[in-house]
Amino acid sequence: MTKTVNHWIGGKTVEGTSGQYGPVTDPATGAVTTQVALASVEEVDAAVAAAKAAYATWGTSSLAQRTTVLFRYRALLDAHRDDIAALITAEHGKVHSDALGEVARGLEIVELACGITTQLKGELSTQVSNRVDVSSIRQSLGVVAGITPFNFPAMVPMWMFPLAIACGNTFVLKPSEKDPSAANLLAELASEAGLPDGVLNVLHGDKAAVDGLLDHPDVAAVSFVGSTPIARYIHATASANGKRVQALGGAKNHMLVLPDADLDAAADAAVSAAYGSAGERCMAISAVVAVGAIGDELVAKIRERAEKITIGPGNDPASEMGPLITAAHRDKVASYVTGAAAQGAEVVLDGTGHTVEGFEDGHWIGLSLLDKVSTDSDAYKDEIFGPVLCVLRVDTYEDGVALMNASPFGNGTAIFTRDGGAARRFQLEVEAGMVGVNVPIPVPVGYHSFGGWKDSLFGDHHIYGNDGVHFYTRGKVVTTRWPDPADAPAGVDLGFPRNH
Repeated sequence: MTKTVNHWIGGKTVEGTSGQYGPVTDPATGAVTTQVALASVEEVDAAVAAAKAAYATWGTSSLAQRTTVLFRYRALLDAHRDDIAALITAEHGKVHSDALGEVARGLEIVELACGITTQLKGELSTQVSNRVDVSSIRQSLGVVAGITPFNFPAMVPMWMFPLAIACGNTFVLKPSEKDPSAANLLAELASEAGLPDGVLNVLHGDKAAVDGLLDHPDVAAVSFVGSTPIARYIHATASANGKRVQALGGAKNHMLVLPDADLDAAADAAVSAAYGSAGERCMAISAVVAVGAIGDELVAKIRERAEKITIGPGNDPASEMGPLITAAHRDKVASYVTGAAAQGAEVVLDGTGHTVEGFEDGHWIGLSLLDKVSTDSDAYKDEIFGPVLCVLRVDTYEDGVALMNASPFGNGTAIFTRDGGAARRFQLEVEAGMVGVNVPIPVPVGYHSFGGWKDSLFGDHHIYGNDGVHFYTRGKVVTTRWPDPADAPAGVDLGFPRNH
């Protein structure tokens, strides 16, 4: 019998009532293993109502109460790393070690949330005028929602809800319907840690659930990670409804390799960053920009390494890369490779015919490497979100930066060089939100913030770090005057307060 993933509302599992279900497949076999309940508008209302009811007490709870729960939650997540990773592998397909890495990066934000007491400290200025003090404080928003993608079904939710609830909000999470089980386990462990019922809710669904959250008057803010077209839609719709929005979109991340770079290190980095997690990550390096005469040697080194990568089921310890999430996505990724030669690229590696013995129905694709790619080709312009690496050739550093800055995306980028001056110029001149210097995937640690520029981010706040705390709170300034007991009544004064 097919397993059903239901909603988690008000601290318990709630069976779906819409009658609509979505299939969840094992990407390694292609078999449907699970069905997930898809929420109706009425079920959206129920999840938001549970969060609103919980906010009445959680929003006024003490910092000590919140952090006590979060410390217990962190310990439970640590103890269940393998269980969470196993669910990710079963439904997403990434190898177990990669899934464990995802859980570890999510835990960083839980740890940040455990220290929320220092993040929420306000400011006080005394005696700004005679017996007048001014203080600035930050307060929670209310019910907030998170809409998260399939590629990191545990990490991205953990980039959102731990900080949100640490700040005193309650949360409705709408994870991807393609791999929903990890989100439920995260919520169950939070309940086990002592999180009050309704503070964290998991609502499964498709566009109907998303639109229900965007339109709901009791949702104060929306966090989103996904593709640029959907990020633009989320931002426009939620903003029009008066909500605070952070919507992180797609990417086309470039790696600039200068002639003085260590080419072995650059090739290692390119293969790791392009093909890790089967390229299904918004921080993947999908375009290597080779400067000067190093192109042929660099491509040869990348090919040599890529040909040695072992592809197989994510639960096989020998596998270094797993399948793609769905057959439809696999076919779309393959189309960029099969059409590349006609658009002028040299196909160095073609992974479109790859299969794995014993798992022939899995969503397999091998590693593909395209050289001498033009900037007007589909393989360059689109976010492929698969194990396809494009190499572009330029003559100078200036040409490389100009090429990169012409991209509509500005998520992450990297430079490989031994020249500190060139690296310094690059980090100031490149138009992207996250920059790596000899680091191919510059995902910030939890206490800095993650986010891009241009079409990679819609809204004013990056995710987690200080930006995350500011997004999930709002400022208030209090001006106070207490009369001295010895003062006589001051009488009426209709003028501005005297500051001097």
